[in-house]
Formats: sequence, C-alpha cells, structure tokens
Amino acid sequence: MSIDKHHTIFIGNTAVGAEHPPFIIAELSGNHNQQIDLALAMVDAAAAAGAHAIKLQTFTADSMTLDVNSADFVIQEKNNLWHGASLHGLYAKAATPYEWHNVLFERAKAQGMLAFSSPFDASAVDFLAELNVPCYKIASFELTDIPLIIKAASMGKPLIMSTGMASLSEIELAVNAAKSAGCQDIILLKCTSTYPAQASNTNLLTIPHLRDAFDCQVGLSDHTAGVGVSVASVALGANVIEKHFVLDRQAGGVDAAFSLEPAEFKMLVDETERAWQALGEVKYGGSEVEQASKQYRRSIYACENIKSGELFTADNLRVVRPAFGLAPKYWDSVQGKHAKQDIPKGTALNWSHVE
Repeated sequence: MSIDKHHTIFIGNTAVGAEHPPFIIAELSGNHNQQIDLALAMVDAAAAAGAHAIKLQTFTADSMTLDVNSADFVIQEKNNLWHGASLHGLYAKAATPYEWHNVLFERAKAQGMLAFSSPFDASAVDFLAELNVPCYKIASFELTDIPLIIKAASMGKPLIMSTGMASLSEIELAVNAAKSAGCQDIILLKCTSTYPAQASNTNLLTIPHLRDAFDCQVGLSDHTAGVGVSVASVALGANVIEKHFVLDRQAGGVDAAFSLEPAEFKMLVDETERAWQALGEVKYGGSEVEQASKQYRRSIYACENIKSGELFTADNLRVVRPAFGLAPKYWDSVQGKHAKQDIPKGTALNWSHVE
C-alpha cells in the first residue's frame, strides 16, 4: 500500500503499521464486575470476535487516589456517568485484582491474542515486567505523569500513549520523556476523555496531524458508541484501535455504557480491516480488475440498416452500450458523412465504414 509509512513496530510477534491491518485492542477495564469467571469469558469472547489483543488496567484504589470523601474526591459533574461516586470507591470497583493478571494473560495467549495492561504507578510497571508484557499503555489521565512515562519507557518495550485532553506541548513533553528513556517505538492514540464520547467532539482530523507532528504511528482510543468513528479513523491513518469490551451492556459494568458487545466488536474488526484494504493508492484510469468492464461503456452503433452512400444521422446511428464501436466523442465527426458500404443494424461503427 503506497500510503504514508513509518517504521513497523512489533508488539510481541504482531507487526503494527501502515502496511498491516489495524491492530484492534479489546479493553476489558472493570466490566468484569469483580468476577473472574466473567473476566475469562470476556477474554474468550474477545478472541472469538477477532481482537488482536486484550488490555487490562493495573492499579489499586490506593495507588490511584486517597480514601477520602471530601468534595475533591467525589465526582461532582451531574452529566458524568459516575456522578456522586467517590474516586476511591469507583476505582475499587473497577480494579482488576493483581492475582488475576497472569490467569487472564495466559488465557489470552492460549486464544492466540496478545495481552498487556495500563500501569498507573511505578510498582505496576514492575509487576507487569515480571509478566513479560509485550508493551505498555499510558492512559490519557496519566499522560502528564512524566515519571511514570519514563519508568514504562525504560522497560525496552513499545509504548502506547492516549492523548485525551492533552495540549500539543503536553504530548511533546510525554514523547520526549519516552524517547529520553530509550523508547523509540511510540504509538499515540487520539482520544476524547468523556465517557461516553460523542462523534461530534472526536475531531478525527487530529490523527494525521498527530502523526506528522511527532513522526510516529497513531491510532484511536474510542469511547463513542458503535464502530463508525473507528472505521473513519483508519481512513485518516489510524493503525491501532482501542475499544472497551463487554459481554452484555444491559448486565452492567463500570464502562458498559460505552463498550462494544461481541457481535459489535467483530464488526469493528471486520470493518476497520475493510477500510484499511480500501485505502490503496492514488490511482486513475481504472484498476486492473476494472479493465474488463470497459467494454460496457458506450460507443456508436448502427441502429438501422444503412445503405452504401447513405448519410449518417441521428436516425440511423445511436450511442449505446457496449463499447466496441467509435467512442461517443466522435459523434459530431461522423454526422453527415457517407457510408462506404452497407452496414447492418447492430454493427459497431468504425472508421472503415466512413467515407
């Protein structure tokens, strides 16, 4: 495919880049509702839907915030999905227990998927390193946590960073920090940090700008409903798509409202690959497979029996399909000319017929 290319990044043994189908990540988040059987079923369902990887979030409520119920630590926005919840209580509900990680990672590997996580503090990075994750993911809210980025970037693995809310200068600071720690395999994800996000505030045109500004691979962390926004992002250069995943939205889950169910996730995998296949190159004149269709264009045919010496007119010639006669652009050139010979109705006109 002759589209803009940046060096291929290998996440485990999976090649990620413009030359390869979009890399699709199923974010399990806290939709397992603290049930290990449900979490394992989610891994199996993500594999069946065609996900290339599952992603967890590695934190504890205490590593995220303080167990305090003052106004600072309670979600105040009335239009927020989690309005009224304490931060500590919400994170306790959403956390994936550390002892589950290896079990879920091994299940994913058995299903042919990669598995990794977003660490939220330095100890989480070390924990994931012991599990030999193929990459690290920095969440949007942690993009300004430069010490965390340096820690994750120093582990010798690719680094995926979401950029929700971030200014260009904040992204630059994060990228430079990662590079200073020795990481060159960086993927930046356009993200809108509202839950759910709306298509109208997703601003996908940022994706090619992000790619060109930082000369790195780009993708989308998508919190909108459906698959349309993700599919559109591929046309703008997204190589990686991250979507939250749930078995059944109606059954609930902390992120269920903006998560895809298995059938929808399969559609995401299929349609983003179809969009990638459609990119191709700038090309006019028809592709090789279109050449046979050119015979069904129009050309000039005798629509009546024409006697030798008779004038060609609109009464005895017509422009019709197929295209074995003179092209329609010669219509005016043959009007009023004489026939050199008898021409039966249905004959494709050519210059040997014209006197």
